[in-house]
Amino acid sequence: MTANPTPNLFEAYHLRPGVADELFDAAGEMRPVWRRFVDRFARLSPAEVTARFERADQYLRDAGVFFRHYSNEPLSERAWPLSHIPVILHEKEWDTICAGLTQRADLLEAVVADLYGPGKLVSDGHLPAELIAGSKQWLRPMVGATPRGGHYLHVIAFEIGRSPDGGWFVLGDRTNAPSGAGFALENRMATGRIFPERFPRAHIHRLAGYFGAFRAALEQVAQGSGGRERATAILTPGPSNDTYYEHTYIARYLGLPLLEGEDLLVQDAQAMVRTIEGPQPLGVLWRRIDATFADPVELDATSRIGTPGLVEAVRAGNLAMVNALGSGVLEMRAMLAFMPRICQVLTGGPLKLPNIATWWCGGGSERAYVRDNAEHMMIGSAYACDLPFDLGATTALGGAFRGSARASIAEWLEAEGNMLVGQEAVTLSTTPAWVDTGEGQHRIEPRPMTVRVFAARDANGRWIFMKGGYARIGRSGDTTALAMQRGGAVADVWVVGDRPVRQDTLLPRPSRGVRRASPGILPARAADNLFWLGRYVERTEDAIRLIRAYHLRLAATDNTEDARLRLLRHFLEGYGIDLKEPVPSALIDRLEAARACASKVRDRFSTDGWSALGDLAKTARQMHQTAQPGDDSARAMSVLLRKITGFSGLVHENMYRFSGWTFLSFGRALERADALSAVLATFADPGAPTGALDIAIEVGDSVITHQRRYRMERSRDTVVDLLALDGDNPRSLLFQVGRLRTLAADLPYAREKGRLAALSRAIVPVESLLSVASPDDITTERLIEMRGELADVSNLVSQRYLR
Repeated sequence: MTANPTPNLFEAYHLRPGVADELFDAAGEMRPVWRRFVDRFARLSPAEVTARFERADQYLRDAGVFFRHYSNEPLSERAWPLSHIPVILHEKEWDTICAGLTQRADLLEAVVADLYGPGKLVSDGHLPAELIAGSKQWLRPMVGATPRGGHYLHVIAFEIGRSPDGGWFVLGDRTNAPSGAGFALENRMATGRIFPERFPRAHIHRLAGYFGAFRAALEQVAQGSGGRERATAILTPGPSNDTYYEHTYIARYLGLPLLEGEDLLVQDAQAMVRTIEGPQPLGVLWRRIDATFADPVELDATSRIGTPGLVEAVRAGNLAMVNALGSGVLEMRAMLAFMPRICQVLTGGPLKLPNIATWWCGGGSERAYVRDNAEHMMIGSAYACDLPFDLGATTALGGAFRGSARASIAEWLEAEGNMLVGQEAVTLSTTPAWVDTGEGQHRIEPRPMTVRVFAARDANGRWIFMKGGYARIGRSGDTTALAMQRGGAVADVWVVGDRPVRQDTLLPRPSRGVRRASPGILPARAADNLFWLGRYVERTEDAIRLIRAYHLRLAATDNTEDARLRLLRHFLEGYGIDLKEPVPSALIDRLEAARACASKVRDRFSTDGWSALGDLAKTARQMHQTAQPGDDSARAMSVLLRKITGFSGLVHENMYRFSGWTFLSFGRALERADALSAVLATFADPGAPTGALDIAIEVGDSVITHQRRYRMERSRDTVVDLLALDGDNPRSLLFQVGRLRTLAADLPYAREKGRLAALSRAIVPVESLLSVASPDDITTERLIEMRGELADVSNLVSQRYLR
């Protein structure tokens, strides 16, 4: 059957026999919930559609939305694969789905509570002991550990699909560390660029209410004894994880610190965050890492991303895990085989929303089976066993058993008293997708899809559901490829009402007073990365200025043996920079080091700043391939200089003045002071060749200032006076050391027992010397000594705050 409401866009939209579709019902009629959307969409020309979709893609690029693709090559960031046409469901149908999933969420809570508590489901024969004991997600050390707050499960994601008869069923439960909620928000932001009109926006349920209620629940659980509030944080595996962007996005959105395992320590069964102010107690940890990696002492000894002692803190009731360690046991595909029976036993009734048909036979090893054809998708794993009959050459264990084969299996299972784990081949419904057919041509085609539904507890412990947000879309002709790692895409899910819906928001309601929240804790690791980000960026800028100075003089003289060029080469070789490369690899390495630091603090770093740093690195890599020595390289350095100073201005001027900004600025000032000391020691040395002073002034970005201040020929005295001793020159040593003293005074524990702390005591003598010195006092030897004193300052920062 072919449905063709608008020939120009939907001419290729062919319904597949025996396959449900989201746009059309079983009778071939357009579902009412889609009609108003399709009517408006059909009025757009292909060119207008393409332009709107590009706006969404540009938003995602500007926002830095990405996922990591795993392959044999190094990890790389890939553009977020948005399928631009949303999946649309009516609010009544959504409420029916959520009612069924509420029952399922309560059932999953009861199952996991029993598995780590009395164990009656196993002892009474409702779950095989070998199934539970054989799961890698079954964590024996957690047996008997009552979770802080009373719940094992706080957030769940359900993968659901529509069957050919139009009903919905569950394909899988995500209880370990479910992902996608943050990406759902970005899907919504992107589709808002495509469809900004009042309809459909006013009729689409918003997503913010889900997050607001969940945040309130986390805050309540974080309350310690006596009402004392402890910190709430998100635990991430780090930037190498494929969903790391989502971790940073949710951390910013909810205002929660993003931690890695090294940020934590356990003291006296209390989980603590290593901060610049010392260890701070932690009450709730929203875990985004696999539970088995959480504690290398009691769980997986090979883990490098966990924290020793976390299990002890959980068992003592001092730390709430979201979700509880060990809850991933519920994700076993084999568990689906027992859910209907368990539901009957625990609730006295059937599942309101059935799951995919599954069988089990005891024993065997876990294997994955995927049936790859145009109509069916096989999801997950099966427990293989030997059967007393031939299933046929074309039938895989866990595939779709039809006709007499299915009857034979049922009879055999009943006689043997076992169930076989294998899963029905799932016939997924299709949904409209905008497809590139090549050479700039597009059309709308039906593509298989599943919907991911997110549930979380509110402050009262009740389940609330995100109203829409996330669907996975498969490739044409390959319904197994819904995962992004396999080339699948994602789409926004609109839950639409007949009337305009209430617009929920995370913003507080207006009141007469304003209460400012604390900026929050700053983990030592985050401070360390901000400190070194400032240093690496400043180090890169200094190298750019020196490389430009070299190539400007090379272009003017065409003589690589010029004394000034030899001095510049020797100086930069000391930093590993090879000037035979017009855009040296070592320069790109410095930028990548800066990006690595920034990637570790994405939750504290603006999107614009991250994009600017990425653009800078990309430009440098391109120039590395094309730039030529001399004038061409000098121009390339000028471009990079403008970009890096733009980045510095963007970050330093717009970043909120909290302790993170202090460490970033401290690193920048310290690096600039050290670099300037090295430049003066080399290029203002009395034995330096003629023209070396010009290089010092140029690299110090003070050419015009020198002309206006001294109105005379450059001399060592004037250059040292301006670049070392002039407190009004922001490029001078005195100015930078003064900045260090001011910034140190803003750090925690700046004074100890009524006197300056060690860090300030190390800075003040350097500032005092520069304040009273004359140019003659600032000898080459004194400049070298000063670099040692600045290195001592760096060490003191690390020892006091960054460990």
